[in-house]
Amino acid sequence: DSSLLCRPRFLSRPRAPRVARHGAAPSWPTPRKLRARGIQHRPADGPLRPRRGLAAPAARRVPAAFPGGPRRRSGLHAAVRYARRPPAGRARGVPAQPTSEESRDPGTVAMITGPAALALHGFPLEGPVGSLATAERYDVLVPRTRRLRSTAFVRIVRGAELPVPQQVTGVPTAPVTRALADTVAELSDAGAVTRLLGRAVREGYCGTGALLAELRRCGLMNRPCVLDAMETLLREDRGVAEERLYRMVEESGLPDPAWNVELRLPQGPSLGTVDAYWPEQAVAVELDTRVHRPGEAHEPDATWTESARKRERLELLGITLLHLTPRKLRDAAEQQSCVVRTALLTAADREPAAYVEVLPR
Repeated sequence: DSSLLCRPRFLSRPRAPRVARHGAAPSWPTPRKLRARGIQHRPADGPLRPRRGLAAPAARRVPAAFPGGPRRRSGLHAAVRYARRPPAGRARGVPAQPTSEESRDPGTVAMITGPAALALHGFPLEGPVGSLATAERYDVLVPRTRRLRSTAFVRIVRGAELPVPQQVTGVPTAPVTRALADTVAELSDAGAVTRLLGRAVREGYCGTGALLAELRRCGLMNRPCVLDAMETLLREDRGVAEERLYRMVEESGLPDPAWNVELRLPQGPSLGTVDAYWPEQAVAVELDTRVHRPGEAHEPDATWTESARKRERLELLGITLLHLTPRKLRDAAEQQSCVVRTALLTAADREPAAYVEVLPR
């Protein structure tokens, strides 16, 4: 019969793995079994030491974090977890989980800062800053009230006012401005500080006003290298803004203005300088690059007052003055071109402007 030639189904199933019974002897080899296999017992010549190359700082442990030598990404998480551990004396339990609103205990807020944070933001590091970034050490920003000690490759940075951390590839990271400030605090070379801050502004990682405000908040504006870098930073910021203004006028098809001119009443006083002026439409554009310098507490009020007076004088003469900031030219150039175009098109609806002299700056 053909049915007799069929293999029973239960014979085709694979055998289930054998499970050790409770109370059975352990399966690992005993010294007697090892000797039976020819493996002799020999005591060690001395105390056990790690192999060569494993005693580097990256192979050390972060207390209360991840055991073992972390790599780059695990090292960042280990550093943050070490800084977020509950203070001594607090009952241990499930640690507070971070949320998008950062509603956890302010005493456990921690974020990566310094060169490691710049690297997470994609900032190109070179020179002395690159040496700090390649070192097996991570800067962690914590509140000033936290009592933490720096360890093998975790350096604790304390601050009175902490920014809101940004999640970069799952790692809580300080904003670019704060990371730059904490990096500058470790540099003593004025050239390195100037190149670092200038590159950050030139490549659009942050604005000059926000960066200098963060430097002032961190108490770094009294350092000579930072003061020298600030002067270069202001020139760099205006140069980049002027280049973006030229590009905006050219790409948007606006009529060519008179660049960098001084407006003056005929045989009268000067009305001030502007970056661009359209004489037929009586429209002027001025780049707003005013930044509060250290040690001059009343300068912002005086600067804004002078700017308001300049605008009033020009408006009384029928000249429309538009203020454009470097940040708006960087982030919304098309919108700014629409503002200028609207002012040019509505010039015919306004009263004719007074006659002014246009002189090169």
